[in-house]
Amino acid sequence: MALPLLPGNSFNRNVGKEKFHKSQHWGFCNNVMMLVSDEKPGIGGEPLLGQKIKPKCSIYPKGDGSDVPSWVAFDKQVLSFDAYLEEEVPDKSQTNYRIRYYKIYFYPEDDTIQVNEPEVKNSGLLQGTSIRRHRITLPPPDEDQFYTVYHFNVGTEVVFYGRTFKIYDCDAFTRNFLRKIGVKVNPPVPCPEDPYMKIRREVLEHVEPLRPYESLDTLKKFLQYHGKILCFFCLWDDSVSMFGDRRELILHYFLCDDTIEIKELLPHNSGQDAMKMFLRRSKLPKNCPPRVYQPGQITDRAVLNLYGDFIKNQADGFLMDRYKLGEVDQEFYKDSDLSLGVTINVWGRKVLLYDCDEFTKSYYKSKYGIENFTSVSCKPPSPPPKIERKFPPYNGFGSEEDSLRTCIGLKPTPHRRNFKKFMEKDSYGFKSNILRFFAKLVTDKCVDLDRMFVISYYLSDDTISVFEPIERNSGITGGMFLKRSRVKKPGQEVFKSELSEYIKAEDLYIGVTVNVNGYLFRLLNADEYTLNYMEQNTDKYPFSNLKLALQKLKQEEAKSRELKQVFRAADREHTKKVDYNTFRDILMSFTVGNLSEQEFVTIVRHYRAPEDTCSDVDFLIALAHEKFKKNMFENFDSFIYSCVYEDREKKNVLPTKDIKRLCKSSRLPLSDDLLESLLSRFEDSEKQIDYKSFFSALNWRKNPVPELQPASCLKERCEDIWLGMPSPIPAKYIDYLTLLKDVFGLEEE
Repeated sequence: MALPLLPGNSFNRNVGKEKFHKSQHWGFCNNVMMLVSDEKPGIGGEPLLGQKIKPKCSIYPKGDGSDVPSWVAFDKQVLSFDAYLEEEVPDKSQTNYRIRYYKIYFYPEDDTIQVNEPEVKNSGLLQGTSIRRHRITLPPPDEDQFYTVYHFNVGTEVVFYGRTFKIYDCDAFTRNFLRKIGVKVNPPVPCPEDPYMKIRREVLEHVEPLRPYESLDTLKKFLQYHGKILCFFCLWDDSVSMFGDRRELILHYFLCDDTIEIKELLPHNSGQDAMKMFLRRSKLPKNCPPRVYQPGQITDRAVLNLYGDFIKNQADGFLMDRYKLGEVDQEFYKDSDLSLGVTINVWGRKVLLYDCDEFTKSYYKSKYGIENFTSVSCKPPSPPPKIERKFPPYNGFGSEEDSLRTCIGLKPTPHRRNFKKFMEKDSYGFKSNILRFFAKLVTDKCVDLDRMFVISYYLSDDTISVFEPIERNSGITGGMFLKRSRVKKPGQEVFKSELSEYIKAEDLYIGVTVNVNGYLFRLLNADEYTLNYMEQNTDKYPFSNLKLALQKLKQEEAKSRELKQVFRAADREHTKKVDYNTFRDILMSFTVGNLSEQEFVTIVRHYRAPEDTCSDVDFLIALAHEKFKKNMFENFDSFIYSCVYEDREKKNVLPTKDIKRLCKSSRLPLSDDLLESLLSRFEDSEKQIDYKSFFSALNWRKNPVPELQPASCLKERCEDIWLGMPSPIPAKYIDYLTLLKDVFGLEEE
């Protein structure tokens, strides 16, 4: 009876096996068939019976982590071994052999080895890289194998190309690495000393100079202290002399050659000539010489005589003064002579050292053990009391600034404007930097009650101009009411010594009454740029701060339910929005005058409901058609063909950036702002555009639109004309439900 074909009941060894390839053991050599290799495995890569395959690289024990290849696991890891080599010397007059020291680097990622010999000064040997990085085979008879990590240990010998290296130590990382893979690391072995270097060191210790002259080798000191400079802050008080004053100095002491240089710190507008150096770099003597030294009097060495063939103008040698007769004894300032509070003699000038930098402090602390570096107080004597300058009052001629300039100097100079503010706040591009307000004249005269004005405030120079729009058959001329000028605040004395205060940008906001040269104007509204500017600069315009306005509403939280019911009663069609006039009446009665006009406009602008943009799209298309007619542009079919070609998925839509790129590459005669506005109107929520409807709407031949009506021409044109009078209301409808949710947290029921 046969066993069922279930796991555990079959004796077939090939069950579950996937690899059945055979290795190529036979080949041809010189047209003779022979056994190529006896180390190749059997069927499926399994070893043959009794076969032991020698590993070709290091086999590391498997860990608990991820099974990554060795070139990833051991990347940038190097095992370092210290070894030495005994080398026989051909010339055995001094020593029979030499000891050469090496660094053996083993790279676990690919079993490569590199041997370097550190450079030894005056060794007479070519040192550096002895064996470049590569895999090294074992010595015979195992030359078919390579060195692995298990062949290296402290106290063992390795043979590289016939040269025997004795390993005597390794670094801490290598010792830890070998211990982790299961190798017992031997303790360090003493390293023998090179006999030649030992003999050379003993000879150099007993060598004495043959010439008795003093050595002037300053190279060691230069290399040790090059670039290291001590910095002291000094004071030379010359106020006792005529026309003298206190001089601030900086002393630099160069440690490489013990020289000193002094620079002078001149304040701005000091009236003194700016000198590059107060004292050029040189050694500074402690005592001033009584007279100027003659040339050649101060020398390092004195030559007594020359000897040789003077007929041929050739000297064979010279004789120097070994006893230094006539040497001038000079004592110079050293680093040990400089410290805080010390007064040094700089060629007859008493200079006080009162402070130093951090490097100087660390230098004296490490070399001389000085801990106290308290700076010396050298404050100048208190100046005499400054007499307050009084100016005469304004006499009424010219401006106040010009009259004040005549009192400052004998030669009057014009008043300097704030040029930086003018450059920053002057109009450029689409940024006008002009605040425009729609105002009404506050008066008791019935004729002037309905007069409207445009008040413009220029941020570049704080000037104000008032313009009255021209209305036909009104009986009023209109035009420029007040030319551009600065307007003084009311209630100030005219003839006074101080400058008058003028109306600033912070004094203008919706709802305030402004006195302009005796005329009272009530600000009713502002243009879009002005409102945006005030909302962006809430530090200057607190009434345009939405958070402060909402906090005033939140103070009436007890009436929130009542307010919601009033809004619902006004919203009969349940559209979740009310018109502007209804919203104003409800909110103003709710706050009982606690909310200003500017704060109310800020709330309305934030919570206004979106309006229908169809008229805006028609206006943009009409403007684009006018551009196309002027340029005789009619090639709209090619745009649609190009879009159909790029629309691989045949969805009749393309991304907005592709449509814009196509219009730019085809040089569509539209400005960047107009093109961006048109694309934004035809863009859907996924930022894609129906290209057929877009280009069909732009085709002025097939889909014409009514032409733009020209603006009515005014009798007088000036820069204060407010093109397009502002709407009397900032928004048509307001989303009251969102306001109640943000302020009181009331949800829709």
